[in-house]
Amino acid sequence: MNKVLGIVCEYNPFHNGHLYHIIQSKKACGADFTIAIMSGNFTQRGDVSIVDKWSKAQMALLSGVDLVIELPVLYSVSSAENFADGAIKILNSLKIVNNISFGAETKDINLLDRIAEVLCNEPKDYQTILSHELSKGVSYPKARENALMIYLNDVRRFANVLSAPNNILGIEYLKALRKSKSNILPICIPRVGAGHNDTTYSKNIANATTIRSLISANEYDSLAFRRLLPVSSHSILVDNIKKGHVINGLTNYEKEIIFTLRKMSIAEIAELPDVSEGLEYKIKEAANSCNSLIELFNIISSKRYPKTRISRILVCALLGITKKDIQLSRTTLPYVRVLGFNENGEKLLSMISHANPKLPLVTSVKKFVETNKNKNLQIMLSKDIWATDVYSLGFEFDSWAGLDYTQKIITPK
Repeated sequence: MNKVLGIVCEYNPFHNGHLYHIIQSKKACGADFTIAIMSGNFTQRGDVSIVDKWSKAQMALLSGVDLVIELPVLYSVSSAENFADGAIKILNSLKIVNNISFGAETKDINLLDRIAEVLCNEPKDYQTILSHELSKGVSYPKARENALMIYLNDVRRFANVLSAPNNILGIEYLKALRKSKSNILPICIPRVGAGHNDTTYSKNIANATTIRSLISANEYDSLAFRRLLPVSSHSILVDNIKKGHVINGLTNYEKEIIFTLRKMSIAEIAELPDVSEGLEYKIKEAANSCNSLIELFNIISSKRYPKTRISRILVCALLGITKKDIQLSRTTLPYVRVLGFNENGEKLLSMISHANPKLPLVTSVKKFVETNKNKNLQIMLSKDIWATDVYSLGFEFDSWAGLDYTQKIITPK
């Protein structure tokens, strides 16, 4: 019987660390096929993808992935919890996936699962400790980390686990698997090389943040840089650079973001995801007085509202995503939007259609828009289409709208 591996990813861009993760994951579970649930043009930490989602899909398909499915933007720009929930809902709906693999800073998946168990059940004692920690004025992630350390009463074992971003996402995947009573078995591959926020690197492994910084510094053609990516990824990246289709960061949309916030009322800002406790007043005041994102972050960010959370708020403002939209995503089973596949991926699509004939499978956006009767899926897809139209504004050349209608599915030979 064929074994199918699922991976949730951003591939921003696809580099050797991602290749290592795929190879080790396939070995660990004996996978015959690999499916990637990949965020599109905007990412979970409130940033923008350096190349478009089809270019990322092509990178993945040329490096060991068989089928790339887009994680709708309502999940990809959400908190880690909703990001993971959306991805697991899609993997579950395929009804052919045996394992999910994620990278983490720890190799002890039982450690992460113990934390996931507490967060799923939220015992009263834990809730009491969490409320106390929140009253200190720290951010929710920090309060949760402190509360878990106190509740689990084993500082030595759990120290630093919840401050590591890949561990946090791993815990959210485990939570989502538990909540959905999924049959998908998780495996954990320890990260190699630099940490998530580390800007140093050696040999042929660097994190995506460092790689994006090197691209911004025009060092993408150096031998040292070439060693950090598979040859196919580097070739696709350079092609995008030549086309003027590389987006170096959220600052590409600086004026659009400030314009949008100035245009919005305080009540409208209050309806943006992650805005609470009167933060809308601070955002509005900052937008009315700032001329750059750096100034905006300096005014709005704080211990309680870290930069990543503010970034997600700004992206949601730019894309017109509201709390109501995020709530819709929580209660909706998403469609399966195919970005690309190879020969094995074609077999996977056949297997998926056989296992779940009623699955809303999107291979043509135009056809789906014309035939879909589900209002929630209609809203969700409209957000994806708009996100791509906004994204292309950041291109130096050929900033066409409607790419979701005109771009063909990637099928590298």
